[in-house]
Amino acid sequence: MNPGASLPLRDIHLPIAPGWWPPAPGWWLLGGLLLALAGLGAAVAWRRARRRRALLRMFDLRVDAATEPAARIAAISELLRRAAREREPAAAALQGEDWLAFLDRDSDTPAFAGPVGRLLLEGGYRRQVGEEEADALRAVARQRFVQLAGRGR
Repeated sequence: MNPGASLPLRDIHLPIAPGWWPPAPGWWLLGGLLLALAGLGAAVAWRRARRRRALLRMFDLRVDAATEPAARIAAISELLRRAAREREPAAAALQGEDWLAFLDRDSDTPAFAGPVGRLLLEGGYRRQVGEEEADALRAVARQRFVQLAGRGR
């Protein structure tokens, strides 16, 4: 007679599967790391936006301080030169077409290659400059100023 045949056998019962909560410590670390990266990204974006607003405010204050269109163009030229010098010290020595080419170097559409660029070069020395010409230059130069000064630091 077989001694194992007389034993009552029962089916194997598996333990209950673990729940999804609370997660394992590795998941807590991963969540904390992702949260820290998101916070860092938000802080960097906030700081860049704050710097951009400060640069635009400074540009507007300096240009608005000049009363005549020719004086505004001279102020715009000075601000662009300062921003370019921060980014690339050799830009301070550029003159004429080389200066305009430097301003258009990183942009998709060359804004300073046409009449706006001519106005930037000669507008500070003209006796009469139209308000609409000065405003067109201001819009283009304002955007380029922020690009140049924003990358400087």
